[in-house]
Amino acid sequence: MTAAPTISARVRLRLPLALAAPVWRAAAQAAARPNILMIAVDDLNTDLGCYGHAQVLSPNVDALARRGIRFDRAFCQYPVCNPSRTSLLSGRYPESTGILENTTNPRAHMPDAVFLPEFLRRNGYFTGRVGKIYHDGMDGPNDWDVSLNPRPEAGPGRQGEGRNLTGGKFAFFQWRAAEGGDEDQPDGMIAAEAVRLVEQKREKPWFLAVGLRKPHDPYIAPKKYFEPYPLDRIAGPPGPANDEDDIPAAAYPPVRHGLGPLEAREYKRAYFACITFMDAQVGKVMAALERSGQASRTLVVFFGDHGLHLGEHGWWNKVTLFGRSARVPMMVAGPPVSRPGRVCRRPVELLSLYPSFAEWTGLRPPAGLQGASLMPLVRDPDAAWSRAAYTVVTRGKGLGRCLHDERFRYTEWPGGEVELYDHDSDPHEYRNLRDDAAYARVRRELANRLRESTTAAKPAR
Repeated sequence: MTAAPTISARVRLRLPLALAAPVWRAAAQAAARPNILMIAVDDLNTDLGCYGHAQVLSPNVDALARRGIRFDRAFCQYPVCNPSRTSLLSGRYPESTGILENTTNPRAHMPDAVFLPEFLRRNGYFTGRVGKIYHDGMDGPNDWDVSLNPRPEAGPGRQGEGRNLTGGKFAFFQWRAAEGGDEDQPDGMIAAEAVRLVEQKREKPWFLAVGLRKPHDPYIAPKKYFEPYPLDRIAGPPGPANDEDDIPAAAYPPVRHGLGPLEAREYKRAYFACITFMDAQVGKVMAALERSGQASRTLVVFFGDHGLHLGEHGWWNKVTLFGRSARVPMMVAGPPVSRPGRVCRRPVELLSLYPSFAEWTGLRPPAGLQGASLMPLVRDPDAAWSRAAYTVVTRGKGLGRCLHDERFRYTEWPGGEVELYDHDSDPHEYRNLRDDAAYARVRRELANRLRESTTAAKPAR
C-alpha cells in the first residue's frame, strides 16, 4: 500500500496548479485590454476645418473629430518639441522633468522615470513607434518592441518648385512643392509603416505611436497639396500691424523673424499645404484601423505637440505663451465616447494623456504623475473640472509661467511683468488687461491659482 503523502508533499504537488490559474488570468486580462492609437503631429496649430478654419482642408482629421470628442482648450506644457514631448511622455511638468530645450535627453534628468511606452510594455502591451514621438533620437532602451523612423534617401521628393524665404538667413524658412508622391516624403513612409503595423494580427493589445513630421518646417509636401491654395487667395497675418504697448517685451522671443507681404503669403500657403498632406496620412491610418476590425476596441488620440504663429504678433514660430503657440488641437475617439461629435471647452493639458491611458486600460499608473486623467471629460465633456492648464517658457535665466482657464490667460514673467487676456472679447490676445480695474478681482484670483500650479509643478519630494 502506498503511504499517504505528507503535508509538505501535498503542498509541492499542488503548487504548480495553484500558480497556473493566476498566470492564466493575468494573460487573459492583458489580452482583453483595449488598443491605443496615438497620432502626434509636429508644430500643428489649430488651423483645421474642425476648429473653424475656413480655408484649410483637413477632411480626415475633421472626420476623427466628428467620431470623438474635440478639446477646444488643450495646451502644451512648454511650446518647444523636446520639453513638450518629454512632459507628455513622463506625465510631469517641465519644471519637474528639468527639460527646457531640445538638446538634453530626458533620462539625463530622470534616469528612474517610467515613461509612457515602457509603462504599457511592462504591462503586456506590444509597443510600436513610427516617426517622431520623443524628440529625435531620445527614445529609451525599454520603450518599444518596434521602432521605425523611415526617411527617403533621395528621389523626386527633393525636387520641385520652392525657395528659402529669407535668402538663406534662416534655413528653416523654406518651402517646396515637391515632385513625386506621398511615399517620396517621410510622412508618406511613416503612414505606410503605420498601416502595416495596424493590420498585423497579435495576441497582445497594442500601443502604436505615429509621429507625423509635417507641418514642421521646412515646408515640403507633394505639389498636389499646394494646388488647393492659390497664392492670391492667401491672406496676410490677422490682427494689427503692431502690438499694443501694454504687451511686455518678455512675451516675445529675443530674436524675431520678419517677412515681407509676399513671403508671408508663401509661408502660410506652404504651411497649409503641409497640413493637408499630413491629414491625408491620418486618413490612411484610420482607414487601416477600420479594415482591421479593431476600431471598436481602440482608443484613438490625435494632437499637436505645440502650436505655431503665422505672423500673429509679428512672429513666425513657436516659443511664446500666446495661445497661438501654447494651444494645441486634440481629440479623442473610440469606445468611451458615448456621444460623438461633442466639444469639450474645459482647459486641459497634454501631460494628462499618460494618466488617461492608465485609467482607460485599467492599469495602476506609476507614482509621480502630475496630470489628471481626461477620461471623465471623454465620457462627458461638460463634467465638472476644477483644473486649469499650465504652460511655461524660458526667458533669460527664468521662466515665464501662465495659466489658461475656460476664459482667461494669465501670465507672470521674470522681473514682475504680467499679462491678462479675456478670450471672450479678445481671442487673439491683443489687449492686455493687467491694469484694467474691472478685472482686478480676476487678476488676483488667477495670480493665486498660478502660485498653486507653480508649486504643484515642482519635482515631487
